Amino acid sequence: MSRLMESRLAASGLDALYRKILNGIRMDLCDGLALYQTRDLTSVAFLANLVRERLNGNLAYFVRNLHINYTNICNKGCKFCSFYAPPTDPRGYVLSIHDIQDQIRKYDEVPLREIHIVAGINPKLPYQYYLDLITAVKDARPGVQVKAFTMIELAQIQRVANKPMEEVLADLKAAGLDCCPGGGAEVFSDRVHEELFRAKLDNDEWFDVAKAVHRAGVRSNVTMLYGHIETVEEKVTHLLHIRDLQDETGGFMCFVPLAFDPTNTELSHLPITTGYANLREIAIARLLLDNIPHIKAFWVMTTPAVAQLALWYGADDVDGTVSHYEITHAMGDNSHHQELAHAELLAMIHEAGRQPVERDALYNAITPIPLTTSGRG
Repeated sequence: MSRLMESRLAASGLDALYRKILNGIRMDLCDGLALYQTRDLTSVAFLANLVRERLNGNLAYFVRNLHINYTNICNKGCKFCSFYAPPTDPRGYVLSIHDIQDQIRKYDEVPLREIHIVAGINPKLPYQYYLDLITAVKDARPGVQVKAFTMIELAQIQRVANKPMEEVLADLKAAGLDCCPGGGAEVFSDRVHEELFRAKLDNDEWFDVAKAVHRAGVRSNVTMLYGHIETVEEKVTHLLHIRDLQDETGGFMCFVPLAFDPTNTELSHLPITTGYANLREIAIARLLLDNIPHIKAFWVMTTPAVAQLALWYGADDVDGTVSHYEITHAMGDNSHHQELAHAELLAMIHEAGRQPVERDALYNAITPIPLTTSGRG
């Protein structure tokens, strides 16, 4: 480390955290608070990059993927959501199995590795629909991996199945489920849960479903929605809860910080998160979540430019091509075809000075990992 960086860390009060990283000592609640409170984001990035390169060297992962939202009908009424339609809303839709297969076949010429499936909580969908959905995806695209159903959706699927979660997960795996996304975690805070999403699973219920998923041998991601009414302490506590759960199950592949977009929500008076804030969330997540292999900079929510910079702020994954993403966008416009071509993703990662590695949904490398993977900084 240069004398300038050493002096900067001391001036920002982060030199003790640097020594913790060197000695492999875990950061605690007070450390997390300090990382949020310091104005020296460059020093936070320096620390996060040390951990990032210790775990993943100079590699930056991406996937060729397609997002499918099978219904926007939802009975949860979350105040931060612009995607859902109440069950009686005429704007509500449910994709038929044929609709889903037709959507997939539009990408027959694209070598997709992952199909990401999430949606609202529609109380009228029968259990067989979910099984048929996965089977139909596998039939339409043999060999693709299916990443489907948040913990919130799985709780609903169990409800309509009316049988133990272990049996439900066995059925879903038999149909072709490969892994689960991490959405629906929001912020693990009783206060925020009561204020913004009281109809969803509470913290303990979310943990119970995640534990069942991991016990079944299904790996998942995990998220945090930030930029609304949460406090700094609630964010740090959320991250530490995730770390504890990972210690117990080892089932999380990747943490995904999700930047809240207030447009057309009940929280539309709130400002959109800044690039500065987005980079801080990614860096702090990398520092606190020492047992989760990957941190994602989801370019759809933060812009490609911020995701590119985030590769030096702790992130080692930029998600992927992501065709047709609706979840965080305004209701009434179903034309959100947001996509980066394969060549654009490669260029974005190369321009950041990182080594791109194409992966599948389970972080198996599709392209060979180069022998030299160390970072530059």
